[in-house]
Amino acid sequence: MFESLSGKLQGVLKSLRGQGKLTEKNISDALREVRLALLEADVDYKTVREFINGVRTRSIGQEVLGSFTSDLQIAKIIGDELAKLMGEEAVPVSIAPSGPTIIMMVGLQGGGKTTASAKLALRFKSEGRNPLLVAADIYRPAAIKQLQLLGEQIDVPVFSMGTDISPATIIQAAVKQALNRGNNFVIIDTAGRLHVDEALMGELEEIKSAVNPTEILLVVDAMTGQDAVNVAQHFNDNLDIDGVILTKLDGDARGGAALSIRSVTQKPIKFVGVGEKIDATTLEEFHPDRMASRILGEGDFATLLERAESVFSQDQADELERKLLGQEGLDFNDLLVQLEQIKNMGPLDQLVEMIPGVNKLPMKNMQIDESQLKYTKAMIQSMTPMERQNSLLLDSSRRLRIAKGSGTTVRQVNQLVDQLKFMNRMMKQHPMADMSQLGGGGPVAIKGKPRKRKKRKRRKSR
Repeated sequence: MFESLSGKLQGVLKSLRGQGKLTEKNISDALREVRLALLEADVDYKTVREFINGVRTRSIGQEVLGSFTSDLQIAKIIGDELAKLMGEEAVPVSIAPSGPTIIMMVGLQGGGKTTASAKLALRFKSEGRNPLLVAADIYRPAAIKQLQLLGEQIDVPVFSMGTDISPATIIQAAVKQALNRGNNFVIIDTAGRLHVDEALMGELEEIKSAVNPTEILLVVDAMTGQDAVNVAQHFNDNLDIDGVILTKLDGDARGGAALSIRSVTQKPIKFVGVGEKIDATTLEEFHPDRMASRILGEGDFATLLERAESVFSQDQADELERKLLGQEGLDFNDLLVQLEQIKNMGPLDQLVEMIPGVNKLPMKNMQIDESQLKYTKAMIQSMTPMERQNSLLLDSSRRLRIAKGSGTTVRQVNQLVDQLKFMNRMMKQHPMADMSQLGGGGPVAIKGKPRKRKKRKRRKSR
C-alpha cells in the first residue's frame, strides 16, 4: 500500500537530515522531488500543485526556516498537509433519524461493489446493527446469486425479486420488509456498467428519487488511479454522492486515487477495502491522519490496537496485561493464544507496516513468512502442559521429541525457545515498547540472517 510513494517521500526526508539548517534552496529542492513523487503516484495535477503550495508556505515561513531538526519539521508539515488533502478526519456513515438507514452502493462494473456491500453489512452487524442486503443488480449474470452466497457466508439476509422487476420496485419492497422485520440498515447493491453512461445514471437517479437513500456511497477500484478520480467526479456531478469506498487499496503501490478523490470531489473517503476475504479486518474506516502516517512510514498504531481489541477477548487481554506488568513473563500458552488470534487481524505484512518505527529497522532483506505459523503452532501443541508453562524444562531430549512430533527440526524448536526468551527480555527492558512484539516476536517467522550471539564471559569464582 503506497509502497512507491512512501519510499520516495522517505528518501526526500532522509536527504534533508544531513543538511543542517533549512534554507529556501534545500526546501525548494526537496519539494521538487515530492512533486515528482506525487505525479508518478498518479495524483491529480491540480491537487499536487495545491499540496506543494501548502507545504512551501508553511516551510518557508517562521515555522521551520533555520531549524536544525529539518527532516522532523518537514515530515510533520507533509504529514499534516497529506491528512488535510484526504479530509483531515474520519467521516462516519450518517444514521437516519427515523426508520432504517438506507445506503445505496453505486459504481462501475468490476469495482468490487457487491463484495463491498457484504463487507459493509458485516461491519454493521459486528456493531450490533441488523442489516438487510438488497440485490438490485438485475443485469449482470449471477449478480443476485453472488450476493446471496455472500449473505449466507456472513449470516445476513438478502432481499431479491429476480430479474424481471425494475430495481426501484425491488428496493421499495425491500424497505417495506425491513420496516416489518426490524432491519435498521438497508444496503442496496445496484447495477454497474463498464463505463459511465446516460442509461446507468438515469436508472440510479430513478432509484434515488424512489427511496430517498440516507447515503449514496460510490465504490471505486483504487488501482485504476486517475480513472477512479474521473469516475468519482462523474457520479458526484449526477448523483451528489455522500462518500467513497476505495477497494483494493492494498494492491495500489501508487496511491493516486486516495490522495486525489477528496480534493477533486470534496466528498470524503469513508471506507477502504484491503483484501478479498469477507471479515472484520478487510473494510477499514478511513482515517486521513493515520493514512498520512502510513505513507510517511511512521506506522498506524491506533488501527493496529483496534484490530487487536476486536479479536482478543477481555479475559485474554486482562491475562496478557497482568503478565506484561508482572515479572513472570509470557509462556508458550500465551504465544499459542496470540497465534490463534493474529490470523484474525489480517495479513502479517499489513500488521508489520502498522508498527511505529518499523521502517527504521534493518528489514530490507527480510520477509515475513506466514506459512511458518502452522509449524510454530505444531511445535507448541507438541509440548506437554508443563513444558508450555516452563521453557526451562526443554532439555535436548525433549526438544528432539517436540521436533519429531511437529514435523520440524530441533533447530526450529531452538529458534522458537530463543524467540520467547528474547520477548521476555525485551519486555523487562521496554515494557511499553514491547506491545508491538506481541503479534510478531514469537509466532511470526522472519526470513533473514540470524544475529550472532555474543559469548558471555564466565565469572571467576572467588
